[in-house]
This record gives sequence, C-alpha cells and structure tokens, in this order.
Amino acid sequence: MAHRTLYPLVLLALSVVSVHGQGAVFSQCKFGWTGATTCTDSVCTFVNPCDTTTTPTTTTSSPTKTATTTTTAVGPSGSCAPNSPAPGSGTLKFTGVNIAGFDFGCNSDGSCTASAAYPPLTQYFGADGLGQMTHFVNDDGFNTFRLPVGWQFLTNNVLGAPIDPDNMVVYDALVQACLGTGAYCIADIHNYARWNGSIIGQGGPTNEQFAATWGAIATMYKDEPRVIFGVMNEPHDIPDINLWAGSVQAAVTAIRNAGATSQIILLPGNDWTSAETFISNGSADALSKVVNPDGSITGLVFDVHKYLDEDNSGTHSECVTNNIDNAWAPLAQWLRCHGRQAFNTETGGGYNDPTCYTYMCQQIAYQAQNSDVFLGYVGWAAGNFYTGYVLSELPVDNSGVWTDTPLVENCMAPVAGAQKGSTGQ
Repeated sequence: MAHRTLYPLVLLALSVVSVHGQGAVFSQCKFGWTGATTCTDSVCTFVNPCDTTTTPTTTTSSPTKTATTTTTAVGPSGSCAPNSPAPGSGTLKFTGVNIAGFDFGCNSDGSCTASAAYPPLTQYFGADGLGQMTHFVNDDGFNTFRLPVGWQFLTNNVLGAPIDPDNMVVYDALVQACLGTGAYCIADIHNYARWNGSIIGQGGPTNEQFAATWGAIATMYKDEPRVIFGVMNEPHDIPDINLWAGSVQAAVTAIRNAGATSQIILLPGNDWTSAETFISNGSADALSKVVNPDGSITGLVFDVHKYLDEDNSGTHSECVTNNIDNAWAPLAQWLRCHGRQAFNTETGGGYNDPTCYTYMCQQIAYQAQNSDVFLGYVGWAAGNFYTGYVLSELPVDNSGVWTDTPLVENCMAPVAGAQKGSTGQ
C-alpha cells in the first residue's frame, strides 16, 4: 500500500489519500460466439478476434474452383487483433484537473470527518477554485474537472441519513462554479468503497444506503448533461469483487431511476482502480456485468487510475514509466475486444521534473491514439493544495494573471504552445 497525503493551503496533513498499482500480466480477452458455423455452399469458421494463434478464414466452394479469402476479425469497436493500428481519432474527449478540497479529512480506510472538508472556493475561505477552473478552461483548453467529496460530508457524518441540505449547498457551489466554466464536472465520492473502515455491501454500509446517497445526488443533477457520476474513488482490498460489482450496480440503478438517464457513470474496480491490474484482478469481468435498468451498457465507463512514479503511489516527484507496455496497451486491447471504454480520472507526476514531462506526454499521446477506448485523463491535483505539494497542478495567481506548473505547461495542457501567464478571468 502506498499513500498520498493531501495538504491544504494552510492546514497540513489533514488526510491521507492512497493509490496503488502492481505489475499485471495481460489476460487473454474472451469473445463469445453463438451464431451458426455452417453456411450455404461454404464453411464459416469463427475465430476469437483476440486469439493470436489463428487467422480467420472463409472458404467458398464453386463447381470450378475453391477460393480462400483471409479476412480481418473485428470486435465491437474495430479491429482488436494484437498490434493492430489503433482506430482512435488522436483527440481525447475529456481533459482536466482534479479540484481537491471536499475530500480533505478522508483516509484510505473510508474514515472521513465532515468538518475537515475544505471547500476550494473563496466564499468559504478556501482557494480560488473558480479562478483556477476558469484559467484552466480559457488558457489551457481543459474541459473537465473532478470534484472529490467525502461521503460523510454529504450526510454530515451520519450513515444512512439523507444528504445534509446545508452541506450540499456548499458542495453544489463548487459544482455550479465548474458548470459555469462550460466544463464537464465529475461528482466523485472519495471513500475507497468504505465508511469508517467497513466495506460497502461486505459488512459495512448496505447497498441500499449507498444507492440512496447516489439517488439523491442524481436527482439534483439529472437534467445537467455535463455532470458525470464517479461512483467511488479507489476501492481497494475488496474481498469479493463480484459483491462489489453488486454495490456498483445498486448505485447505477439508483442514478438511472432518479432520472439521470443519459449521463456517464464511472465504474471503479479493485486495487485502487489500477489500470494495470484492472483485468487480472477480476474487476473487468465483474464490472462488465453492471448494466442500466434497461439492460444496456450505454454511458457506463470503467474508471481507472495510473501514476508514473516507482510504485504508482503518486507520492514521489520522480517519474519512471509512461505505463504504456504494462498498463495502457493491454487495457486498450481488452477494451477494444469487448466494446468498452475507460477514463483515467487520476494521473500525475512531479510538477517540476523534466522526466515527468517526457513520460506524461507519451502516456497522453498513447491514450489519444487509442481514443476509441480511452475517453481522457484528469490530473491530480489543484484546488486547495499548496504550491509545494509534490504533484501540484495548482496555477499561481498573480493579481489575476495565472501561471501553470511546468508539468501542466509542458505537457498536460491540451492547448499546445499556449501562451501561459495570461489572464483567465
């Protein structure tokens, strides 16, 4: 286990946030076939499009000759043969930054203290989150912000209670500030699949309690197409991944039944939502069974994280990998074979390390090349962090003139060669 500590502007060490990733071996994806295997005047052989050992063929007979034609097997969203050219557009749909603060006071065991939340808004004596987001949109070309919040803050420390209206007014102020920039806004419950140490649906909060909170959130934002629902930040050490998929299903059903029928819902797996182990730890298979009330999978996107430091903890300034061979390439293969998509909602590196510029740019470029299966990335983090935080993406405001960190300026900002230091208001 590795830990990333959240530091607000003036209150140090309020909480600990964790990310974790271990080495994974690519698991062969499966692709079912139930159709006929014989055809008139020919023999049709189905070949698993993920199988590297055979080539699909169709043999056609005629009175005078026999012709064998080799065809390319394709999955639901294009070719999924290994090493096939990526059909991505080269442009990611979502690019953004986490705006931290409402998650302060939350630890990786799911214990949170509502009073420790630190709204990143000047009207609540926090950082100028609105100014940051406005700058990120206008000057850098970002279009997405993830807004993490502790479950305990939402219900004022009472498990099973309705959402506290006073606390929700404060959190909604950040959501509305985000929406006011024209960006997409990810509402993310930041509790690691737990409440005060106990796992949702596995000895801790019931699925019904979890679903009730999500149903109430969805009711508020059901008519806002730019709100994305992040079911849970970084589940980890989950004993039964299939039971966890049932908890995720309860949240999805509640969100859709509340009337939020078209928005994206992010489905998080085990192992700190590691992109590297998403297949091998069983999350991919288990979460693939989560569906909308109508049985479809429309808008259901896998939520994954990946950092670039030595242990994928997001606690070191040095970057050592672009994650392509060990995580993104095998995951892209699996997603393409299964007709699914993923969203990298947390990634980051040392804000002033040139090695991180190289590796981060390579990771982003790879995801853009595979944008048919990867929707985008959201960097960690700005908001109420201080400028010396190891993964800071906090822009410095000098009388309304904003200056980005070198990592954002050199790599993560979507606007290539943007003139930094311009006015974001």
